[in-house]
Amino acid sequence: MSAAVQTCATRADGYARREPEATLLYRLVREHWPLFLERAEAHGGLPRFVVRDFEEYLRCGVLEHGLVHLACSRCGHAMVVGFSCKRRGFCPSCLGRRMADIAAHLVDEVLPEVPVRQWVCSLPWAMRSMLAFDRALCAEVLAVFIGALSRSLRWRAKRTLGLRSVEDALVGAVTVIQRSDGALRVNPHFHTIALDGVYVRDEQGELVFHPLPAPSAEEIALVAGRTHAGIAAVLERHGRSLHGSDDAAEETASEQPVLASCYAASAGDLQLLGAAPGQKTAKLIQPVRLVSSSSEPLAEVGGVNVHAKVAFDGRDRQRLERLCRYLARPPLAQERLALHPDGRVRLGFKAAWKDGTHAVLLDPLDFIARLAALVPPPRFHMVRYHGVLAAHAAVRAEVVPGREPPSPPPQLPLFEAREAPLEPPPPSRHPWAWLLRRVFAVEVSVCPREGCEGRMRVVEIAIKPDDVARALEGQPPRARPPPNPKVSAGQLKLAFA
Repeated sequence: MSAAVQTCATRADGYARREPEATLLYRLVREHWPLFLERAEAHGGLPRFVVRDFEEYLRCGVLEHGLVHLACSRCGHAMVVGFSCKRRGFCPSCLGRRMADIAAHLVDEVLPEVPVRQWVCSLPWAMRSMLAFDRALCAEVLAVFIGALSRSLRWRAKRTLGLRSVEDALVGAVTVIQRSDGALRVNPHFHTIALDGVYVRDEQGELVFHPLPAPSAEEIALVAGRTHAGIAAVLERHGRSLHGSDDAAEETASEQPVLASCYAASAGDLQLLGAAPGQKTAKLIQPVRLVSSSSEPLAEVGGVNVHAKVAFDGRDRQRLERLCRYLARPPLAQERLALHPDGRVRLGFKAAWKDGTHAVLLDPLDFIARLAALVPPPRFHMVRYHGVLAAHAAVRAEVVPGREPPSPPPQLPLFEAREAPLEPPPPSRHPWAWLLRRVFAVEVSVCPREGCEGRMRVVEIAIKPDDVARALEGQPPRARPPPNPKVSAGQLKLAFA
């Protein structure tokens, strides 16, 4: 092993370059994706956005496909890192970064320090496939749920605070749309962090927050009932029904037959390409003693399930950030993947279902099909803002904490240039090094050698195969390129592995 690659070992501060090639998920995709794609092409093919997710995942973090060579400006200590795919489907690393980035943004710039409550809305099985593909319909359904929730908060505020009108009560919420459940089944559902109270303008014209008591079982049931009625009206306008998605399935199948099959099999928990196509997915079940949960703050009406148990003071920012990370978490935890003795993929659950099911067994091709169904279509926004927290809300500036520029470590300089490069525009996402420092307390922009504390600088960005091979062998760059004042590390948009 070369000296350059040896520098990628675990640092004293705990940071180590990830090696996706060593994970079971990567091996499964690498071995079975080509066959799955070949069979898909024989039946009409997959949409480009799905194919691109798989192809770029297989390159994500793999040094042979490109790397950045860094070295300490003082002692010369070196390390190399690979490029990231930045896809939104199932890549654990890139979705993990997106999770941390979303949570930091919500806590620092969006959610005020007031009581909050998590509302979870699950939808009938019959409509889950259509919502996974139709972003416009998903937005309308979410608007129905948020409308029912907002109406409940406003009427409760009117009765509790003695307001003249429900319009005097201003509500706010943020929703993260999750596309799957613990068994990797297509299951679009809504996780909403709602302000557990309302804003009311006082006599001096100032917005004042008034917390509300916890919702009763009847109030939660009313939210579920209004959501169910509103969804039925939305589907009727689209010529669809809550009790049958045949028309929607045929419409999707005519546009993307292979993807529609993946959606249908995933939502129905059926085998698609396994030993028994059309049959239920095999499960591992351990009998358990059921415990009554009648006291849980939840309600179900016609397949619309609403849950509102988690609530706490928003001044606890650490707990709030953990909740935001949970909402924006990746769909797949690699530590729950394993190979069954018969070659099938074993996917364990974080918690067993009520019937004792604690894992599912999937044929490798069925596993790939479920991954394909997780990839969101283009322009399918996964985070939505409502009420006073919406981007164009008239009173948003009076409510949100506002954007305070963090103090990230200095940008890694590309090359030692005599002239300072132009300042790049503010990044839309938090820098990679800043997120690692916030989440793991690891300062990767500083040399890890004890007593050095020099800044790590970019020595070379290797993309061509010859440059990559030379960098991995520990050889210096062939020639230092001239400084380019129009390029900076921020503009490269490198999300290191």
